[in-house]
Amino acid sequence: MEKKINLIVKKSIKNVRVDVFISDNEKDISRSRVKNLILDKKLKINNTTIIDPAKKISGGDSVVLVIPEPKKASLKPYKFKLDIIFEDNDLIVLNKPAGIVMHPGAGNYDNTIVNALINYDKNSLSNIGDELRPGIVHRIDKNTSGLIVIAKNNQAHEHLSNQFKKHTITRVYQLLIWGKIRPSKGKVETFITRSSKNRQLMEVSQTKGKKAITNYNTIEIFDNKDVPTLSLLECKLKTGRTHQIRVHMNYLGNSIVGDDKYKKKFKKIKNIDQSLEKKLMNLNRQFLHAKTIGFIHPKKNKEMFFNSILPQELEIILQMLRNTYK
Repeated sequence: MEKKINLIVKKSIKNVRVDVFISDNEKDISRSRVKNLILDKKLKINNTTIIDPAKKISGGDSVVLVIPEPKKASLKPYKFKLDIIFEDNDLIVLNKPAGIVMHPGAGNYDNTIVNALINYDKNSLSNIGDELRPGIVHRIDKNTSGLIVIAKNNQAHEHLSNQFKKHTITRVYQLLIWGKIRPSKGKVETFITRSSKNRQLMEVSQTKGKKAITNYNTIEIFDNKDVPTLSLLECKLKTGRTHQIRVHMNYLGNSIVGDDKYKKKFKKIKNIDQSLEKKLMNLNRQFLHAKTIGFIHPKKNKEMFFNSILPQELEIILQMLRNTYK
């Protein structure tokens, strides 16, 4: 059933974005969903349709947002074995392998995590977002592995979305980079925006885009005077922007091993075991793994944390590095 949010702006409020105002006053709806509904012409201010989420409101304004009945997605099931770490009536925690995208999009409408979830249980996924993304609260890149949380109903979806919006979700990644970062522990804080040269990529900007904060810590350095230096890092995300860690590492001059989009040019590795060189140079994914995810359960209201180990193809590289850089 369609429902409406009716709000009257208090006289003391002024110069506030309408999407912020609605999400602050309606705790059961995320700002991202409010924004999408506004863009879809579902908002009226003083009986006039508004399609700008950044529209400023004034005291006394009448704000009406229509929430349409969720659409049913027509998605093909995909027989793909899901690595389910945890499941209850509200959510699923998955360990996603590299090589599969999260949801249907241009060029791939069938072989995705969403299609696999439809095959697993098509009747237990939230459906309040994009009709091609049932259950999807957040994403990790195709060639990144690791933990993701899936919403099985709309209440869980909104609750988890709000935690992402407030940056209270714990997300820790492990990654292997070229070189070493100084200082070895720190924070990268920039704006990230769409690249002006390639619309499929993101880039750091000094003036525009969304604020992105990555906390990093060097776990292990593989250093030998005759061979290139590599470092194993853990990154804890404060925000979750598109390609955030990959962009920030590239910005620091330390791109992630195996990253085919954000990479520096490296010469042929010398004086190194040929099998290790082959593993490093021919890795068909980025050495980036979503190791930890933590959140408040939407119904039980208790903290939940999940961890996963590095996939075998990455662990093998680490062991070879440890044996080589003795």
